[in-house]
Amino acid sequence: MKLTTLIFAATLLFSIPTPHAGAAKDKYKVEDKQAIVLAVFGTTVESGLKGLFNIREQLEKKFPETPIRFAFTSNIIRRVWQKRAKDPQYLAANPHIPDDIIHVQGPLATIANLQDAGYNMIVVQPTHITPAEEFFDLCSYVEALDSIDTIKAKYKPFKRLTVGRPALGNFGVKHPYAKDIVAAAEALADDAELARKENAALVYMGHGNKHYPSGGAYLELAARMRQLYPDVHTYIGSVEGYPSFDDMFEKLAKSGIKKVLLKPFMVVAGDHAKNDMVGLTPDSWKSKLEKLGIEVVPIMRGLGEEEKFAEIFVRNAAEAAEDAEIILK
Repeated sequence: MKLTTLIFAATLLFSIPTPHAGAAKDKYKVEDKQAIVLAVFGTTVESGLKGLFNIREQLEKKFPETPIRFAFTSNIIRRVWQKRAKDPQYLAANPHIPDDIIHVQGPLATIANLQDAGYNMIVVQPTHITPAEEFFDLCSYVEALDSIDTIKAKYKPFKRLTVGRPALGNFGVKHPYAKDIVAAAEALADDAELARKENAALVYMGHGNKHYPSGGAYLELAARMRQLYPDVHTYIGSVEGYPSFDDMFEKLAKSGIKKVLLKPFMVVAGDHAKNDMVGLTPDSWKSKLEKLGIEVVPIMRGLGEEEKFAEIFVRNAAEAAEDAEIILK
């Protein structure tokens, strides 16, 4: 055999790729997987879950191929569900409650479980109303997890991990909070229309916070409501912090209003709505208003049950994903 023929044969032999080399390379290839964590304060009131389910359903319609997991940010509420999960009588009496509520976890555990299942691009969308204590605690958790680095980049647990905005926005220049507040006011058009038909003022009970000045967002929302619906008197107070019931009522009393629609400005009509808002005790908002001669029409619907308001969280999740270069499907 000629030398040139031998050289050609040897070159051809070593240039042919072996199937094992390609398979070995693909074995260590990381496939990006996307997911959404719906981080909610939570509720122990079964009927209040409707608002949470509606928000999830809206997200599922928008992103049908993306898994969505609940996480409750409240430690107290999670403990209640943990206790219920071990109570055979409760489980037998409430078979309609899904397992992801019965065994609901906090944000850290929920994100960790997704990461363990191979999801490395995650949007955490809160259903908080204002950027206050619960929201910023959630941001701290996510930022800490996102900061985890590894010697080899392929072992980094998250490629993208981000948090969406609350309903009334957050601080920043890319998404001005004032636009979010206007969008929320526009989403409440049906409430204004109902108040108009009832010839009543619209009174919202927000949660508020004693440790964070979230009251400004409530007051700005009420101002935007009055601009959009000038023939409807709109007032907002909060269970904690400013503006309190007394702060709200001081303005209400000056208007001479004798009838109000009373509704929770919360994602769910839960414990605060049942007790603090319309409870039978003398210190509930309904009792106080009636004592002062005002007719009260309670609306026991959380904001999450309203289609237009639920869409706010869908939009915020979509924009958070876009900002983080996460493609939700």
